[in-house]
Amino acid sequence: MTGAPAATLTRDGAVARLTLERPEARNALSRAMADALEDALGRLAAADEARVVVVAGRGRSFCAGADISEMPTLSPPEAETLASRWQRIVDGFATLPQVTIAAVQGHALGGGLMLAIAQDLRVAEASARFGLPEVTLGFNPGYGIARLLDIAGGAHARDLMLTARSVDASEAQRMGLVTRVVPDGTLDAATTTLAHEVARSPRGGLAATKAITAALRAGRPGTEAHAYGALRAAPEAQARIAAFLARRRLS
Repeated sequence: MTGAPAATLTRDGAVARLTLERPEARNALSRAMADALEDALGRLAAADEARVVVVAGRGRSFCAGADISEMPTLSPPEAETLASRWQRIVDGFATLPQVTIAAVQGHALGGGLMLAIAQDLRVAEASARFGLPEVTLGFNPGYGIARLLDIAGGAHARDLMLTARSVDASEAQRMGLVTRVVPDGTLDAATTTLAHEVARSPRGGLAATKAITAALRAGRPGTEAHAYGALRAAPEAQARIAAFLARRRLS
């Protein structure tokens, strides 16, 4: 008999929701979770009607990191292969056309922190905790370091990786790990509101802005002028420009 899915994907209009479904393990990143996230990324890449994706964890924590129970059986080559697989998964969120929003409660540790910062925007409850405890177990973070350096900068990234200390949501926001902090108990409402606000904008402009930003941060040409010219001529942009001008004439 097939067990419960490790992650589920639902959609409400232009907003999709990807939920980690292992609350009994604080949504630890197992092989089954990797399977489920790869499937969800493939479905989202083809979901033309979705403009925003909220990534959340079921239960008390967003994600506690790698599933430690799977580690003792891994050979060095298998561990390397698994880390490379998770790198592809977190990179996959950057290549989605949708804007992604992490909704973080409880803990975002190790790979859970890397999964959170893989999202474009990150909203956290005030009581959330963030950290990279890998060095206390005798190894380095296996993936996501380049993104961490981009998001938090070298000083904060080294602090997190080398001290293994956890930080609260306020400090995480100062570091750049979090873009918004909300009171405990309001996370779902806050992220849903933010998602629908973002989803009001046309998909073409959102996807282009996300892709251009990623290219520039990676040291590649951003092609923003080309995209701007092409999207300005798109029917949805033309309609919105006309509506804006009509409102201004009436004001």
